[in-house]
Amino acid sequence: MTVSSHTARAHSFNAAAAQYAANRPSYPPALFDTIEEVAGRSLAGARVVDVGAGTGIATALLHARGADVIAVEPGDGMAAQFRRSHPGIPIVKGNGNTLPLAAACADFVTYAQAWHWTDPALAIPEALRVLRPGGALTLWWNTYALDVPWIAAQSERIGREFYDRTDRTGREADTHPAVEVNGSGARAVLADPTGRLDFARRQVRWSRRVPVDTHFANLGSHSMFLVAGEERAAAFFTEERPRLLEVFPDGIVEETYEVELLVATNP
Repeated sequence: MTVSSHTARAHSFNAAAAQYAANRPSYPPALFDTIEEVAGRSLAGARVVDVGAGTGIATALLHARGADVIAVEPGDGMAAQFRRSHPGIPIVKGNGNTLPLAAACADFVTYAQAWHWTDPALAIPEALRVLRPGGALTLWWNTYALDVPWIAAQSERIGREFYDRTDRTGREADTHPAVEVNGSGARAVLADPTGRLDFARRQVRWSRRVPVDTHFANLGSHSMFLVAGEERAAAFFTEERPRLLEVFPDGIVEETYEVELLVATNP
């Protein structure tokens, strides 16, 4: 993926913020239980900086766990949707490469579906600057469970249609291809190529049941569909609908996810 295409994909969400907020999957309570277990501290009462907050899906869940959370978001469209959905949660404009926050102000710095849009060479020192001693940099991604046959088959079709040979993953449509490497520890290595951080890695499996149209709206909110354009995306969904209805004749799709979680503690 070229720098220009990566940038185009990163900015593609702003025009689809409402679609993103309405149809993207959330995260299970077990994810936050696991974060607390690995980090060795509670989210309740913790100061949390949620970077790349988007429309606030993860931010709202952190807030509901009792965290004192501030969101950081670079996109105007996403931030506007965030403010409409979560008027009581503060949000500032910025990105992980240059956090607009004071040093040693946070117990957690979190990235939900967002670390792959940063430059780790810049974002890691920034996260460590903002974290207090003993604080935790916490990264996670909802990834498609490829051991489910229909998901594996659909992911392969998406790969053939929307990815070139160097950008075919099928697991998480917004993730830079380099992140989507199978095998324990591979994501941690790519999240921090310098090896400066000692990431603990966990997986949390969960699922949700949604109408076919919600499933397509979820897919359509991913950057590769957004940059491909409405006509190309609609053509794919038209072909995909009868395939899904063969698997789910009642029109309710069970999407299964593996949340990939990385947690590193600031010394």
